[in-house]
Amino acid sequence: MKELAINGGEPIRKTVLSYGRQTIDEDDIQAVADTLRGDYLTTGPKVKAFEEAVAKYVGVKYAVAVSNGTAALHVACLAAGIGKGDEVIVPPITFAASANCVLYCGGIPVFTDIEAATGNIDVSKIEEKITSKTKAIVAVDFTGQSVDIDKIKEIAKKYNLIVIEDGAHSLGSEYKGEKVGTKADLTTFSFHPVKPVTTGEGGMIVTNDEKLYSNLILFRSHGITREESLLVENHGPWYYEQLELGYNYRLPDINCALGLSQLNKIDAFIARRREIVRRYNEAFKDIKEIEIPFEHEYSNSGWHLYVIRLNLQELNVGRKEIFEALQKENIGVNVHYLPVYLHPYYKRIGYKAGLCKESEEYYNRIITLPLFPSMKEQDILDVITSVNKVINYYKK
Repeated sequence: MKELAINGGEPIRKTVLSYGRQTIDEDDIQAVADTLRGDYLTTGPKVKAFEEAVAKYVGVKYAVAVSNGTAALHVACLAAGIGKGDEVIVPPITFAASANCVLYCGGIPVFTDIEAATGNIDVSKIEEKITSKTKAIVAVDFTGQSVDIDKIKEIAKKYNLIVIEDGAHSLGSEYKGEKVGTKADLTTFSFHPVKPVTTGEGGMIVTNDEKLYSNLILFRSHGITREESLLVENHGPWYYEQLELGYNYRLPDINCALGLSQLNKIDAFIARRREIVRRYNEAFKDIKEIEIPFEHEYSNSGWHLYVIRLNLQELNVGRKEIFEALQKENIGVNVHYLPVYLHPYYKRIGYKAGLCKESEEYYNRIITLPLFPSMKEQDILDVITSVNKVINYYKK
């Protein structure tokens, strides 16, 4: 067995392989350049074209582009009417924005534990968290695998709740044969560079509800409107009014031009991600020290992330040592995520460890391996070789 790089041996790779990165080609660059040479850099025709393209791809009536995925969540909560004292159910295994968006509106995140197999919210635990103050459920499609949105909607209907699906990981993923985004009241997407497609930074909210759509448009742009039917007064064709305290969450045409070009390639991107996952699963399925990702039959994930769980009882060391050893082999591993309520800010406002035990156990065992469409064959082999090298060294 070759000596581990962390012990002074030769690393598997000479350069670091990131856990994720954008896949940009000359068409993307040309699309942005063409927009830079045009008349509109923001609030122009590319914004509407990108919104319409995403709506068509997902299969919904309306889409609203915003400046990033966090803004998408915030605007979704505003449009849903979440306000001071409203409780919103949210899972802990997610990026902090999924819960922060509730706090931005004066609401209270109510953390509900996950199912260990997927990292998604445990639907069977939602009802026990519902009170008279509950207003909404934020359901996160962790790693790209869809939540069981039909069951969540059944619960929401019973208690008259809004469902916001945080699809930051799941643009292009499917639930029961339909694209994610068609079933929740509001679904948000992210276009950060490591996401299924990128606009640099950017986000989108999709819905089939005309009233929610109108609210989204309003809150995205300062709460200001020129829509005649909404104006309290009308002084003339120049006139506009601020109806709500909104935000400047607009996404420029430059970004939308990139998004349009990227969206043309999303099916190829997702096919490549699924192929890499198939390769990983085949390579790791018989390693008892590792649990490969599980996927429910109702989901067809686009695989934003590939997360393995370590069977620590089969290893001589903890997750930290495995993580650091893989890093030294120049494999850019990551961990997604620390349960949100364990962040110092959340502890300061009253949340405590032990709140969601399955989530905390899950966090202690997980490592994210590199996964992005432009990975080369050698990159895939390097990840597989490195994982085998490190696990074999530390196994009992």
